[in-house]
Amino acid sequence: MQNTKLLLTSFTFVGLLALAGCSFPGVYKIDIQQGNVVTQDMIDQLRPGMTRRQVRFIMGNPLLADTFHADRWDYLYSLQPGGGERQQERISVIFNGNDQLVSLSGDFMPGVSRDEAIMGKDSGTTVTDPTQNAEKPKPEKPAKPGSLLDQIQKDVDNVETVPVPTPEPLDTSPQ
Repeated sequence: MQNTKLLLTSFTFVGLLALAGCSFPGVYKIDIQQGNVVTQDMIDQLRPGMTRRQVRFIMGNPLLADTFHADRWDYLYSLQPGGGERQQERISVIFNGNDQLVSLSGDFMPGVSRDEAIMGKDSGTTVTDPTQNAEKPKPEKPAKPGSLLDQIQKDVDNVETVPVPTPEPLDTSPQ
């Protein structure tokens, strides 16, 4: 009797330890986003000589405005998908003494899409006339008499249009 209690207690204890080390399947883990969302389009709008106010309009308020480096604003963004690796992006915007944009440093660079940089494609865009590459529509051949397509076309041609009835307006006068 004493061995059975001890065996049952030890199995229960081992089972609880095994469950404590496991995560329950189907539990939703949220994505954690922190910082300023910075896109390549925002970076492409920045130009040297812009004022702090113009940069703030495009980029938003900086996450870090250091008192020791008053001429530098830092924008940080991190994303940790539920249960995944944390990804972090950083950009620093540097101003001169006249409060004008001088340079950028970080994960984004003007005019270079990160997808294009990874794939090694040229970022230069070329515009082509869409009428040159457009395929000319081929003339449709008439359906063979007696075929299913011919019957469908005859049914469509013989459809009579019926006007849609319009409802009478409601009487809104008080009684």
